[in-house]
Amino acid sequence: MWVTSDGLVRQEPLPDGRYDEARGSRRSACTGGCTVTGSRLDHVDGTGFTATGDIRDGVVLHEHLMLHREDDERARQGVRPA
Repeated sequence: MWVTSDGLVRQEPLPDGRYDEARGSRRSACTGGCTVTGSRLDHVDGTGFTATGDIRDGVVLHEHLMLHREDDERARQGVRPA
């Protein structure tokens, strides 16, 4: 599970190449497909909206979001990668 430092956005990559994103108390607010090529992420949600991101130093920089692994202490501190 990947989360923003405020816990508002939680994104779970699924083993079948899809993802499920919760926002606030709304579970499955966005769902869709996700591909990873090297350090690049490409998402396509159920409406056809596309978004890209990068993985750097164990942090997902996804459009305007910065997500850390849920159990990563940096998640609560909002630490940006170098």
